[in-house]
Amino acid sequence: VRLLRDYADVCARPQPQTPEPGPPERHPGRRAGRGNRIRRAVRRPGTRRHVFGAHGRPHGVLPQNSGLFLYKEVLNVDHPWLGDVVRAKRPSRLPVVLSRHDTKRLLNELTGTNWLIANLLYGSGLRLMEAIRLRVKDIDFDYEQIIVRSGKGFKDRTTVLPNAIAKHLQKHLIKIKDQHQHDLEEGFGSVYLPIAIERKYPNSNKEWSWQYVFPSSKRSVDPQTGVIRRHHLSEKNLQRAIKQATRKLGIVKPISTHTLRHCFATHLLEDGYDIRTIQELLGHKDLKTTMIYTHVMKKGAQCVRSPIDEPETVTV
Repeated sequence: VRLLRDYADVCARPQPQTPEPGPPERHPGRRAGRGNRIRRAVRRPGTRRHVFGAHGRPHGVLPQNSGLFLYKEVLNVDHPWLGDVVRAKRPSRLPVVLSRHDTKRLLNELTGTNWLIANLLYGSGLRLMEAIRLRVKDIDFDYEQIIVRSGKGFKDRTTVLPNAIAKHLQKHLIKIKDQHQHDLEEGFGSVYLPIAIERKYPNSNKEWSWQYVFPSSKRSVDPQTGVIRRHHLSEKNLQRAIKQATRKLGIVKPISTHTLRHCFATHLLEDGYDIRTIQELLGHKDLKTTMIYTHVMKKGAQCVRSPIDEPETVTV
């Protein structure tokens, strides 16, 4: 739903206009000389809008992808060069990492469900939406692991379940199960499932194992089906809590929820864990992505000691 909404928003933006006469209702992509106009339309977001997200992700990627979808699938306009559109180059930036002391201070400022989710981000290396979308069946207390379903790149992986929060998580699930039972008694209790799963197991949407670990406090109407159900928590709750805690503690680094995932990887490297193991826990496809944390953990710039820190020599 989020992706469809974003694509629709970009496609609704004014498309490149042309001084040539033509019916006002006709899209610029269908007019004469459309090739150059389409080329400008899909290239401009990535190469001329010099805007990047907090983690170096160019905001032009979504406009480019949605623009290509608009021309190829909706307007049925195809050009041989559409697959070779120039992408915005992602800048090379080091991740923001907190010390262990500041990480604990930050976590101690959080309370309730926000505290529990933040500890999963730091203790298991989860991305924010991976933690928000966790299902009950994906937490294995016996083997002390969490199974991440359809993570980035639609890949499954396993990661560690911290012992420090296992009991807190079990108590949380007891409350959520009581809430789910109450929903069932009132005629609700269904949860969103992938289309293929819901078609194959039509009654599984009310089973406890498929419920979200962090459901919303209120029921809402599913915009796609119109069914009243309890969705997962909004990611904005934790994002706001992290920002407030950062200001209160006086931390000047640009902290976000993803910083806790960076801390997870960096602190494991400092503890001497193998880089390949950390790569699997994080779900990185390329080892180069994980290797960036080796640069963060080094003391100073590449372990170089400044000449001003050299001890004074006494000459006779």
